[in-house]
Amino acid sequence: MRREAVRTRGWEIVASVAAVVLLVDQISKALVLAYLAPGGPVSEVVLIPRILRLFYVENTGAAFGLFQGKNPLLALLALAVVVVLAVWFRALVASWPGAVALGLQLGGALGNLVDRFRHGFVVDFIDFSFWPTFNVADSAITIGVLLLVGLLVWPEVTRTSIDTSRTERIDLEQRTR
Repeated sequence: MRREAVRTRGWEIVASVAAVVLLVDQISKALVLAYLAPGGPVSEVVLIPRILRLFYVENTGAAFGLFQGKNPLLALLALAVVVVLAVWFRALVASWPGAVALGLQLGGALGNLVDRFRHGFVVDFIDFSFWPTFNVADSAITIGVLLLVGLLVWPEVTRTSIDTSRTERIDLEQRTR
């Protein structure tokens, strides 16, 4: 597969992962707004007593409650992060793990950005008793960052291109017949 085709396929993976994250994030937040927000039918859903609950929170700051009330600044920062990720890590999209990592981060950043523009705050709702409240977008960003760190620590994984992965899979299928 030509280099341009591999890169195009990589960006398709980034866009697909980002779209799924954005969709799941926005659907989960719509459900939280409908059922857990003030005036909704319930105030919380306890999943594991004293450990995990779903609970509506309006986060006007960043992760862990930093920069409260700085919504325009945080929205601009989120836009900048999306652009920097797309430009800085463009080489990563030639590998499956890199494309997935970038897609997770991009989808998460867009999910929280949509909230900031739509509501003026980010809807958080996953509440572990020992951790700050977060949402699906935050989880995707965190997993994407951890995956990216793994790629930086183990760069040989990045060398597995989308094209190589497909070729190896075809070879394996032919050997098992």
